[in-house]
Amino acid sequence: MSTLAAATASATAGAGSAPAWRHYPFFDVMPVKDVHDLSSAPDIFKVTPELSTVASSSVGALVADIHGSVHILNREFESISSWVAHVGGRVTHMVERKGVLVTLGEEDAVRSPLLKIWDIVNRDKKTRAPVLLRSIKLSLGNRPHPVSTVALSASLAHLAIGLGDGTVLIYRHLDQALASSNSLTSLPKPRTINESSNDPITGLGFKEPTEESANYSLFVVTINRVLSYQVTGKGSGSSPSVVDEIGCGLGCATMDWKAHSIAVARDEAIYVCGTEGRGACYAYEGHKSSIHLHLNYLVIISPPFVASAASASATVRNFAARNPNHNDSDITKVTIFEPENKYVAYSGTFTHDVREVISQWGQLYVLTSDGNLVCLEEKSTATKLDHLYRKSLYTLALSLAKTQQLDEASVADIHRQYGDHLYLKGDYDNAMQQFVQTIGHLQPSYVIRKFLDAQRIHNLVTYLQELHSLGLANSDHTTLLLNTYTKLKDVTRLDSFIKTESKRNGDDTDELPFDLETAIRVCRQAGYFEHASYLAKKYGRHEDYLRIQIEDAGNYGDALQYLGKLGPDAAESNLARYGRAMLENLPEETTQLLIDLCTSSGPLTVEPETSTSAVALRQNAAPSYLSYLALNRNSAVVSTITAETVTPPSPSVATVRAEAHSRHESTQDAPRTFTPSPPTPPPTALQPVGPTPVKRLSPRIYFAHFVDHMEQFLIFLETVALRRWGQSVGGSSSPTSSPVPLEMPLDEEADRLDQVAVWNTLLELYLTLPSKDYRGTVLVETALRHKAMAMLKGSDVPYDPMHALILCSSHGYTEGLVLLWEKMGMYEDVLRFWMDRDKEGTVTGASAQVVNHLNRYGPDHPHLYPLVLRFLTSTPQLLERHRDDVKRVLEYIDEEEILPPLGVVQVLSRNNVASVGLVKEWLMARIKESRAEIHNDKELINSYRLETAAKLKQVEDLADPEHPRVFHVTRCSACAGQLDLPSLPPTARQSLHLADLAAHYFSTRCLADNETECPNCAREHGVIREIRKNNERLADQHELFISDVQEGGGFETVAAAFGRGVLNITRPQDISV
Repeated sequence: MSTLAAATASATAGAGSAPAWRHYPFFDVMPVKDVHDLSSAPDIFKVTPELSTVASSSVGALVADIHGSVHILNREFESISSWVAHVGGRVTHMVERKGVLVTLGEEDAVRSPLLKIWDIVNRDKKTRAPVLLRSIKLSLGNRPHPVSTVALSASLAHLAIGLGDGTVLIYRHLDQALASSNSLTSLPKPRTINESSNDPITGLGFKEPTEESANYSLFVVTINRVLSYQVTGKGSGSSPSVVDEIGCGLGCATMDWKAHSIAVARDEAIYVCGTEGRGACYAYEGHKSSIHLHLNYLVIISPPFVASAASASATVRNFAARNPNHNDSDITKVTIFEPENKYVAYSGTFTHDVREVISQWGQLYVLTSDGNLVCLEEKSTATKLDHLYRKSLYTLALSLAKTQQLDEASVADIHRQYGDHLYLKGDYDNAMQQFVQTIGHLQPSYVIRKFLDAQRIHNLVTYLQELHSLGLANSDHTTLLLNTYTKLKDVTRLDSFIKTESKRNGDDTDELPFDLETAIRVCRQAGYFEHASYLAKKYGRHEDYLRIQIEDAGNYGDALQYLGKLGPDAAESNLARYGRAMLENLPEETTQLLIDLCTSSGPLTVEPETSTSAVALRQNAAPSYLSYLALNRNSAVVSTITAETVTPPSPSVATVRAEAHSRHESTQDAPRTFTPSPPTPPPTALQPVGPTPVKRLSPRIYFAHFVDHMEQFLIFLETVALRRWGQSVGGSSSPTSSPVPLEMPLDEEADRLDQVAVWNTLLELYLTLPSKDYRGTVLVETALRHKAMAMLKGSDVPYDPMHALILCSSHGYTEGLVLLWEKMGMYEDVLRFWMDRDKEGTVTGASAQVVNHLNRYGPDHPHLYPLVLRFLTSTPQLLERHRDDVKRVLEYIDEEEILPPLGVVQVLSRNNVASVGLVKEWLMARIKESRAEIHNDKELINSYRLETAAKLKQVEDLADPEHPRVFHVTRCSACAGQLDLPSLPPTARQSLHLADLAAHYFSTRCLADNETECPNCAREHGVIREIRKNNERLADQHELFISDVQEGGGFETVAAAFGRGVLNITRPQDISV
């Protein structure tokens, strides 16, 4: 603007040669014809001399004539409505906003100008004309002055009327006045602005409120000056201020398209004035009869003049060249100027005077004095852009797109074409600046492919950086950018990209301008471990950070410190992955951390512990895991996870080393301290009454890492057992318990499996360590075996006895093996073990051990005696050494009746070792006893037979009716009263059991009339009858009998069934009729 202003001469001094504005054919000329007669102009313009004024509106074009009528025209310029606005007069000025039309005109009966306000949206029901809202006279004195110009604010709030004597009338809050009253004369009293020089008012315009200023201002233009008057806000009502000392003629001032400034057209230039003073100045020479606003364009109309071939205007020269008779008539030049982008969009000549310029429906119409109407139709934006592209005017195309308010995608396409143009010219720096503007709309690969060459890699970095700053980069773009940094060895820019952007976005990975995972991976691959670890640590990528420190940088100490800051969850998984590598380099520190992980139920900090949750690994079995370790592997195992906090390392167990250290001392001696990742909240004042179940990590997942570190493995297992469950194996013969209070596990079953696994593995270590190639002094075989025995003897250590048996057997630990058999009640296995040792001849005195253990277990387990008897008589040598023991065994078998004599004979006769003389006396004694038993049985049988025969004889006598029996009993067996008669009547004798009559005597008063059984024997007889009924019922339940045979032994069950009469009961169906 300053360049243009400098090139423009002052109004009085004239100007030199004006700059040649660029001309572009952005408007097409199209004549407008009448819809009914395509050979002529619209009918209403055929009487152009009778038209007084034309205005645009929201309802259509407004045309007023000298007869006082107003017409509303549609797009075909046909009158769709008309009414007489000023009776007997004419309309001089019109302006419309929001369906409200303000007309100023003259009427024959009134000397002063009339102001009328119409509602052109609503119609009067009778006349069908617009509703007249207000009608007042503009009279300021005795001498009326004509209206020169009028202005109405866009919000309909303020109306300004300029008069020929330099007076301006301002009606403020017009919209409120129209809404508050229905009176035709009710308008607020106008404010009057008097121009001191009495210059006529040639232009008015309201500056609309903006974000910077919410006040209305009024521009007042005279022929000599431009003034600014504040209508609302602080300072309103004061005298207008002079903006510029250059004025213009009537019709040569108009507001710009933003309604912020006013454009003043003079012969030498066009000036743009704001409320603070003159602004831009456009050097455009030539006489100007009027200036109009069309969208963002200024339409400049020249007065009629004679065309000349020597004119400075190319438009006029062209007209003169096309028309040989150009000197015969005057022409009028119409120019459409775009002030923002400073180019001429149209320049044309008309052979008649331009009467009106109408900006309506987005089109520009020019009405000439001969009644012809021409439409200057603006070309489409795409067409204009194509024209600019062909001329390589990309900068103007961008300005045009901004003015036309094109969408971002269209603007980005212009930048793309501009960038392609500069790229082909070799201007790579400026081309990249254009491509940067396309980010978000153009595929990045389009640009990246152009700049992959090594010579243009700096431009590529610029594009990729911007792509990341806008958050539109993917992992491939991040990879490419970081690779360019590393290829250029540009550590400074790499730092700026990674660390600056990271600090800017804090801990929010969603706001990072690059893909975090890709950045870490590329930095690792390029050897920038510091940058990779920085990102991983800052954004909590625990696995990546540890992978960098351990696998790439080898910073095991830093990795261990980092693990100490994580929570149990993340530390668990990462140690499961890197535990072996950490143990290789930091065995003691890593062991202590593993111990704390498995024994702590809260964050691992130096502050008092608070309960937090940790993952407890569940498994269905708890064997010793040492058996499954790959003892020859040296590489670290790899896996993945995340987490939050950990405790400082704990001390080792006192039972491993000769000197013991307390937990407090070990903690103080630790060279490292750990800080929690998130701070631990202070404990609340109210503590729970009962213990809260806690979850701890399972130690089983770390067993495999100790494959090459048996000393540390032993420390780990013993310390975990002591701190977690209060269990340990000291130097004494039994396990000891820790006084440390224990917390209740959340999953008792999983916790129990962990205990079993720890102690199973400890037992295996006690039995296998130290190895043959061990050169240390910590592990002592005697002490370890002593611990193994103490562990097996203890009753509080929850090891798996069966697994312990396998271990003791496979490692030849005889003491433990015998102890376990004894604890498990497997006494026969103990005896067989010593029997096998005797057969092998590897253990001296093995047979004596058999006898000793028999003396210890035999009284409670008699079935061992036949086993030992068989063993002692298995070889002549054994029999010779233990002849007395054999005799004692036989005597005990005889006393306790463990085997029948026949069974003993069968045992001894299985080989030729034991002779008859060995058991001669014992056999003779058994035979004598058997004969005595047989004799006694026979005598008992004879006595039973005699007693049975006597009973049968007595029953027979009692049943004989021919030989009555006299009873000499005088007392009743029931009541002990005196019997009435010495004998019972025959009827009573027949009704009672005969056996009862022989033993019991009853008085007739003690027997009921229907009683047929002895009262004293009735219960006993009833029990017998019930037993017989049960036996009869069981005789048919064969399944029950078979199950008894299977469970209780065949012969015994069958014999019992015969004894109860179950197998020999006579059934009714078996009795022959």
